[in-house]
Amino acid sequence: MRENKAVKEDSKKKRSGNKKDSKNVLSEKSKFAIVEAYKSARTNIMFSLSATDKKAFCVTSYAKGDGKSTVAANLAISFSKMGKKVILIDCDLRRPNIHNILKLENKAGFSDMVGRMVMFDDVVHHEVLPCLDVLTSGTIPPNPSELICSPEVTRFMERLNREYDYIIFDSPPVGVVADALLLKDYISGYLLVTRERKTTHGDIEKLIQNIKVTKAKPLGFIRVGVTHEGKRGKRGYYYYYYYQYY
Repeated sequence: MRENKAVKEDSKKKRSGNKKDSKNVLSEKSKFAIVEAYKSARTNIMFSLSATDKKAFCVTSYAKGDGKSTVAANLAISFSKMGKKVILIDCDLRRPNIHNILKLENKAGFSDMVGRMVMFDDVVHHEVLPCLDVLTSGTIPPNPSELICSPEVTRFMERLNREYDYIIFDSPPVGVVADALLLKDYISGYLLVTRERKTTHGDIEKLIQNIKVTKAKPLGFIRVGVTHEGKRGKRGYYYYYYYQYY
């Protein structure tokens, strides 16, 4: 009986966690300010990408728990709203989260495809929303860095560049592992996510320095977890905004 109770409690926690994630995903019920903030971020990113011949970018942060996966998912949704063909790829092979946020199965995905165990067409989630495809991380491998450096990724990107207008990667935090930086040759740059009252100035400096050491380009920042005070002193809505890095 104890074992059954534990299983039920664990299942309840998982359902609760998914529900919490879904509240932060853009939808018809999202607050106007949040939707507009993502539109503004989208416009700035499009201008940044227009200066290069690559239409892929990576969303990362300095530390885990900064909200980068939610930002990546919402940007993918925002881009798809323009009628452009978009693919969101979970490249965080150590701590994947896109499948939880978008409530998708993660039986096989990016790692399995790069490892040549499955075909792309068999694991990609087509039309999660109109114009939006999603490739989850798949099986957590023992060698994430080696997989990302695999020649198979080069062939994969050649196909994606032919089939999609925008390619968005969700990658591990730069301050934890260097996996995100291994994508630099495939993308235009990195969108950096910081969290209010968590990310320090020192974290930001290290984040930028780590990216610049590889001669990659920071596209800009999105700060999350910002609140405003209501008339009665209560915290207001949760929103995002973007500003360009110079």
